[in-house]
Amino acid sequence: MVHSGKGALAGLALLAMTGSALAEQRVLKYNADYDPIPLAAMEALIADFEAANPEIDVQLTNFDHEGYKTAIRNFLTADSPDLANWYAGNRMAPFVKAGQFLDVSDVWDANGLSDSLASAKASMTIDGKQWGVPYTYYQWGIYFNRDAYKAAGVEEPRSWDDFVANCEKFKAAGIDCVTTGTKALWPAAGIFDYLSLRTNGYEWHMDLTAGKIAWTDPKVRDVFAQWARIQPYTTANHAAIDWQDAAALLVQGKAANYVMGNFAVGTFKEGGMTNDSLGFMVFPEITPGLPRAEEAPTDTIHIPAGAQNVADAKTFLAFIASAEAQTKWNAAQGQLPVNRNATVDQNDPFLKAGFEMLSTAEGGIAQFFDRDAPAEMAKAGMEGFQEFLVKPENLDAILERLEKVRARVYQ
Repeated sequence: MVHSGKGALAGLALLAMTGSALAEQRVLKYNADYDPIPLAAMEALIADFEAANPEIDVQLTNFDHEGYKTAIRNFLTADSPDLANWYAGNRMAPFVKAGQFLDVSDVWDANGLSDSLASAKASMTIDGKQWGVPYTYYQWGIYFNRDAYKAAGVEEPRSWDDFVANCEKFKAAGIDCVTTGTKALWPAAGIFDYLSLRTNGYEWHMDLTAGKIAWTDPKVRDVFAQWARIQPYTTANHAAIDWQDAAALLVQGKAANYVMGNFAVGTFKEGGMTNDSLGFMVFPEITPGLPRAEEAPTDTIHIPAGAQNVADAKTFLAFIASAEAQTKWNAAQGQLPVNRNATVDQNDPFLKAGFEMLSTAEGGIAQFFDRDAPAEMAKAGMEGFQEFLVKPENLDAILERLEKVRARVYQ
């Protein structure tokens, strides 16, 4: 756990102030869980904020990720900070329902955030109110090898039917149509989420992960029916390999498509791919006319119910929601600002494509199966997805097993 106070800029501002002004400084306590690069980026933003608001002293206490998951449950009930990092969607729901996060709809209203943060509004809203501010996310989608497409004589698909039809051509060319590595389970969840969002839509998908829909429901079977169309064309030994091993298959042209998050681009490029050989596409439409929802795990900042300095916490949230702050932090991190008026590196085609895709996702932003569902349900679900990819004939047994888990987990 690292404790860091004011940035250098703020220090200079403070030196210029009188002793009486210093005595009047208001403390804003902020608990977070940043890795080193994002931590440095946030400290730079805090310095900017303190320079603009010299009467506020932001005190950031930084935890490691795993430790934070336990710590937040303790400090929200005992020694509450004024600001706390967390995640959007169903991950924030338990804290909202327990009355541990404050409603910050007034911050959204006063700063026009329903427009500038429109893509993430649904994932920040419970009972018609907003419970925090999103500051970064990254896209998922389909990364593909343009050389593999040329080798198989295949055009980029314009629809899901095109995508499925292409799989037979890739097979004829000895290329896996879809690759993934499910040894760690979670990569399969990215495929399931997209098939679910495209088959039944955002609200249905969120109801499923919130335990409101039975796994034996016919609409769940509709999702797996779409998955069954590409299952035979998926890398056969996926259950024995990690996501990086599957990335190597895409790099080598042994696989054509990979449903993955944008963090993988660095791995593809380290393997030798370039902006010319690596492509990115939005996951194709399945059910015509459904508003397009996307998968983009979203990091958020909240005001705990026990906060001592709510007024300054709201000022900080408005600052973090701004296009300028989000542009700066995400540029340092290589991720995407949620504020649609922010800017991204125009020389990075993947950030550019992702920013455009997410900023225009009118259907909503899902978080990822293991964030949207409780831990026990997420684990059972991902085990089921992996088993389905290996033995699709087990679907009935898989769904019955998941329904038993649902009945227990969401009591």
